[in-house]
Amino acid sequence: MSAFEVLLPAMGEGIVDATITRWLVSEGQSVEIDQSLVEVATDKVDSEVPSPVKGTIVKLLYKEGDVPKVGQVLLTIETIDGKKSEKEPIKPVHIETSKIEEKTIKPVKEVISNDDTTSYIPFISPLVRKIAKDEGIQPDDLRNIKGTGLNDRITKDDILDYIASKEKKIESIVHSKVENSVKSVSSELAQDGVMYEVVKMDRMRKLIAEHMVMSKQTSPHVTSFIEVDVSNLIALRERIKEQHLKREGEKLTITPFFIEAAIHGIKQNLTINSSVEGDNIIIKKNINIGIATSLPNGNLIVPVIKNADRLNLSGLSKSLNDIAKRARENQLKPDEIQGGTFTITNLGMFETLTGTPIINQPQVAILAIGAAVKRPVVIETPGGDTIGIRQMVMLSLSYDHRVVDGALAGQYLKAVRDYIHRIDPNLDRS
Repeated sequence: MSAFEVLLPAMGEGIVDATITRWLVSEGQSVEIDQSLVEVATDKVDSEVPSPVKGTIVKLLYKEGDVPKVGQVLLTIETIDGKKSEKEPIKPVHIETSKIEEKTIKPVKEVISNDDTTSYIPFISPLVRKIAKDEGIQPDDLRNIKGTGLNDRITKDDILDYIASKEKKIESIVHSKVENSVKSVSSELAQDGVMYEVVKMDRMRKLIAEHMVMSKQTSPHVTSFIEVDVSNLIALRERIKEQHLKREGEKLTITPFFIEAAIHGIKQNLTINSSVEGDNIIIKKNINIGIATSLPNGNLIVPVIKNADRLNLSGLSKSLNDIAKRARENQLKPDEIQGGTFTITNLGMFETLTGTPIINQPQVAILAIGAAVKRPVVIETPGGDTIGIRQMVMLSLSYDHRVVDGALAGQYLKAVRDYIHRIDPNLDRS
């Protein structure tokens, strides 16, 4: 028998700790390799820590609501004959600013900062404190929340339930006023005779809003457009999609073709794949493609395909389908939404012809793909010009004018267009 220590893994750049939101196992329980052990939360993402070994849980070193640091031991697992999985243990990030303690962190009493320094709220974790601050919950309100955590600590679920119940009360009052007095509602909930509904932003929508405003304030945005004939691309996809489905077990969309073309354009114009730090342009050697993905709740997240230039069409399709599926199921790992060097957003899935996307900082450009539309176009041939029905797509590139000028943007879009135009619909890409 051998004891194996499971550490809190690195949760992303700049993140030094995480809040234990829920244990998924208990002491004495048997676990398998890759079985989820615990849910943890940071300011950026909620995720699960999987088991790197097979064995029996010996000791859970933290309670729900505790905030261990990256690299600290979360729990110990007893393995048979000391056998570990073939996977390498997750290495911790070394934090030089403070010495990591090996002892279990005990719950401490914490205070939400406010003007009244005597206002004292016990058992508030950093995650709960941030939610309270974001939602405008005052210390006096927190005293009325009954905590279900250790030592009556207020957990994430407690405060979210409180927010939900508060919103229901407000909704109930509004509906009551509507039923009892149209005149009263008109004076309180109408402007210039127009009725409206107030919807509170959730945490993710607030972060998206802050990021979008920051991007506009950081980069002078310019957008350039180019029209692309995708008839051959779509014909190729139609010809190989059934074969791809049988072999890979998943659908082949047109997006991986555009990712290939975008990567080709980057290789021809490397400055597109860069960021700005002060007076320096940092040109990235890795091509990590972020894919803007809409979530069921209406929010947006950008998971990243790392080193996308090393993947073929099938690899890009598999990676794209995987991250999109796990994004919608809230199963992405923290490092899967970081490290992007260039972003693509597909507007065509909503039948939008084109758009002017906002740059995903600290990148310098983002490519939007419009809907494919059949229409008559002039076809140039050596024997003369003709008019034919072709499937056309509008591509738009928003770019940071501090780094990318119109000429470079035009060269990039032309390289992407020409790559797509050279696609042979009879080529074996399966």
